[in-house]
Amino acid sequence: MLIAGHSTSVSLEEPFWDVLKEIAAARGCSLNALIESVDGTRETNLSSTLRVFALNEVRRSA
Repeated sequence: MLIAGHSTSVSLEEPFWDVLKEIAAARGCSLNALIESVDGTRETNLSSTLRVFALNEVRRSA
């Protein structure tokens, strides 16, 4: 995966990937673009940041 111009790997459970893909589709952007935007806000490791982001988005839509 290429994020902010450099290669990185992210380890997430499949349900988190599914939610992130749904969020990206709803926003009309690619999964990489979504992850790059989340990456710009993180204060901890990327995997944890993405899990919290996905959880917050699901809560917000509930």
